[in-house]
Amino acid sequence: MGKDDKTKHIIFGNHISIIMYKSKINKNHYEVKFEKSQTFLNDSPFNWDMTQIGERTYHIISNHKSYRAEVISVDTLSKSVILKINGKKVEVALQDKFDLLLQKLGIDVTASAKVNDVKAPMPGLILEIQIKEGDDVKKGDSIMILEAMKMENVLKSPGDGIVQSIKVKKGDSVEKNQVLVLF
Repeated sequence: MGKDDKTKHIIFGNHISIIMYKSKINKNHYEVKFEKSQTFLNDSPFNWDMTQIGERTYHIISNHKSYRAEVISVDTLSKSVILKINGKKVEVALQDKFDLLLQKLGIDVTASAKVNDVKAPMPGLILEIQIKEGDDVKKGDSIMILEAMKMENVLKSPGDGIVQSIKVKKGDSVEKNQVLVLF
């Protein structure tokens, strides 16, 4: 396995022989599968080469075309990533085999539990707070931006609710699992 193959696995999963995702890029749907060292896009071989050139930037070559990709933000809760590819913003939402199975069974795990707070998913710095106490927020609404490892992570509301209390302010350093917002 070459250096670039390892990079693909680091970004998209661990060293399992077959990794499959359904992805939504902007409004288009794709099936992406990694099988050993080969990548498939909608069941057709997809040849590409990717090299990390900076902390959040990558150089990608596919079909004799060159692309520059920058990771703008990562939302681990909703499994979405915002990228800038050759200067154009692209939103990517991923579903793995477990997400697809739960969807097929009609189970929405996030809807089954009432959420009372939002905690920091990792240590970082609060760059922006997009809500205020008393706001009525819906599931998926952006509530704040947390900078961690020089990446901006959009924290979204895990459910519907009214903001009771905001426990941090812009510029605060936070630790993993620190309570940020109470509903």
